[in-house]
Amino acid sequence: MESTSSSCHGDTRRSRSRSGGGGSASGQAVFTTECSHQFHSRSVSGSGSAPNGSPVARWRELPSLRSSTNTSPRHPPPSPAAPAAPASQPFFRPMEPRVFDDDDPVDRTPRPIRGASAAEASDGRGAVALTTHCECSALARDASADDFAVLVHARAPGIAGGASAAPPPRAPLDLVTVLDVSGSMVGTKLALLKQAMGFVIDNLGPRDRLCVVSFSSGACRLMRLARMSGAGKALARRAVESLAAGGGTNIGEALRKAAKVIDERAHRNAVASVVLLSDGQDTYTVPRRGGYGAGVRDTTANYDALVPPSFAYDGDGRRPAAPVHTFGFGNDHDAAAMHTIAEATGGTFSFVEDEAAIQDAFAQCIGGLLSVAVQELRVDVACAHPGVRVAAVRSGSYASRVDADGRAASVDVGELYADEERRFLVFLLVPRARAADDDATRLVRVACSYRDTATGRSRSVAGEDAVVLRPRGAVAAERSVEVERERVRVEATEGIAAARAAAERGAHAEAAEILRSRQRSVARSAAARAGDSACLALSRELREMRARVADRRRYEVSGRAYVLAGLSSHAQQRATSRQMVSGGEAAATRGGESSAEERSVAFATAGDTTSYLTPAMLDMLDRSRELLRRQQQTKERRTF
Repeated sequence: MESTSSSCHGDTRRSRSRSGGGGSASGQAVFTTECSHQFHSRSVSGSGSAPNGSPVARWRELPSLRSSTNTSPRHPPPSPAAPAAPASQPFFRPMEPRVFDDDDPVDRTPRPIRGASAAEASDGRGAVALTTHCECSALARDASADDFAVLVHARAPGIAGGASAAPPPRAPLDLVTVLDVSGSMVGTKLALLKQAMGFVIDNLGPRDRLCVVSFSSGACRLMRLARMSGAGKALARRAVESLAAGGGTNIGEALRKAAKVIDERAHRNAVASVVLLSDGQDTYTVPRRGGYGAGVRDTTANYDALVPPSFAYDGDGRRPAAPVHTFGFGNDHDAAAMHTIAEATGGTFSFVEDEAAIQDAFAQCIGGLLSVAVQELRVDVACAHPGVRVAAVRSGSYASRVDADGRAASVDVGELYADEERRFLVFLLVPRARAADDDATRLVRVACSYRDTATGRSRSVAGEDAVVLRPRGAVAAERSVEVERERVRVEATEGIAAARAAAERGAHAEAAEILRSRQRSVARSAAARAGDSACLALSRELREMRARVADRRRYEVSGRAYVLAGLSSHAQQRATSRQMVSGGEAAATRGGESSAEERSVAFATAGDTTSYLTPAMLDMLDRSRELLRRQQQTKERRTF
């Protein structure tokens, strides 16, 4: 069936095919509404009627936006419980061009580095800091080791200045938000999403650029990649206000649209990222077999098919065009699909169980994206002593390589947010000391290379050597708390992965016991006994996971998503949003329902289940919570 515009009786579908997506055969521009009606420019700029016979308003400039309320019965209004939000707006825009090269130019204005003198720039301050920690301070001269652990610790430079100092420059961001507007998003969910997107828009700077893609049964680019100046922010707000729920869930098409935006940009900011939010399961790119309901993983599904080629790592080590940070919204999304997308692209997977926490979840994510300090980071390890060899590197999701002769190794880290840290365990073969050797053995040298996003310049930094004392006779060596903490974390992550595998095959009691055992190991560690906050947080997290994997129903409702979000966080050593409900086991016993008090605790601790939060992420999270607090106070005052 062909679509026509009744006001000019033209065939808009035929016009699109002749013009290659840019206009009609007669040179008339074609405009498309959010409800998929199409109009020729003379239809919308002059007097006429819409396809349903209703009058079409007169516009002075094309394209433009209309502020009248959409009263279509296909898009019911938000429920009374939903936060106040503008009604969905009919959003008129040109048909999508064949090539998405219509993005706004980036701001190339030079940004001087404030507060840093030439001496500071040259002596290493403001650079990545590299340190090493040996598992013990000494190893007897006549002893050898085949798994001597050395912790390599990298920390990105910070961006926080003094109270009176201007903030240092940061790299501008190209952000594509891919938003689910399928039928299940109607009402409160959509209102909360619009509110969260409003916060994102407000906190982007004039050098950042934003593109909004919505998807249901298909995908649509609502606006070009536009700079978030005054006009750009107004355009973005109206694009978000125009969102209306209806249709299916086509995640694959949505990501292909986002990849097209990223790949075909005419201009490029230093940092690019994609945020994907969905509350459902893709039924187009990855059709599901019968018998799989909400929350139940289809083990036959090929979730890699959802990832566009330019977003995935290739065999040659090429980095994705942009990481995709995924957000599973509510309890009916496909956590396995969202985790696969994030893992394949170098992004993170967050589980937004409490729908009211979506703004906080977005705030935490963009707090990191707006503070990227380091890109293309590679950490190199070289053996200093002729008898030392690298046996293995434990680097989580980061690709590592050990030379065939064991004399060197490297870890490909990529991006770091400001103040963000990465820790890697390097296991060494250490021989007995020779008679001619000194009283200490230099084990390895560490160095790193990266690109500073603020200046665009490549930098190299040498770290401190790892050295172990080699005394004669009995050794009473001091053991490193840093190494033990990381060893405990790595072993706990392996336990989480094993518990997930057990739960997937239906062995829920086994999964719970694995997590119980790992929790006890963490609690018995010297770091935890000394009150180490990271170990205590990890213990709480393992306890929460244990409650959520204990039976099939609980696992399918929330356990899978919670566990996968935890694996995403620990594999990358980066914060993801998860709500850890106090008294989760008691709530689960009541069939998964939580009290108002427990939901309040969950909201208050959103994202606080790990120690990976950076100052910039915490700052943005605080902004979100303060804004929500003020909005709640305003609402309460209006009630009285």
